[in-house]
Amino acid sequence: MKMPRIWQILKSFKDFCRLHGWKISENEDWIEVNNKYHNFLWIRNVHPSSFRSILANRKCIVREGLSYHVIEASYTAWLLSEKPSEILVREISENSSLHNRIALYDLSPILEGKNLCMKMNYTDSPVFQAFENFLKNRLKVKLKTLSNPKAKPKNYVVL
Repeated sequence: MKMPRIWQILKSFKDFCRLHGWKISENEDWIEVNNKYHNFLWIRNVHPSSFRSILANRKCIVREGLSYHVIEASYTAWLLSEKPSEILVREISENSSLHNRIALYDLSPILEGKNLCMKMNYTDSPVFQAFENFLKNRLKVKLKTLSNPKAKPKNYVVL
């Protein structure tokens, strides 16, 4: 079975979001829910310095009629078509301020024809939860959590 490309997955998901009554952009990749913008960035791979630069600028473009304005995205999902670097995974997993607003989806297995997506999502974004449910229920994709390969196991003391 040939799996869809990232833009096809995102387009189908945005159509799905219309059913929820969520505001979607026809030309940009954001979805608005409860006055919060959930931005989707799809890329092949990203250099850590570029990643940090993009994170520092949480802006996205909103088109209304013939005019545009810039808003701050509350959440950003990175849709990757190649496996993310260990540095990128570590950057997100070790930075608690990123946990709340960044999700990472490695869609490279899907693009290879496998029914698998690696994810890192610690956000409370209802859009990203819906995206994961969409992948599982509509595309029959299994989701596995990306983990920080350099993370040290935590030791817990039971009293």
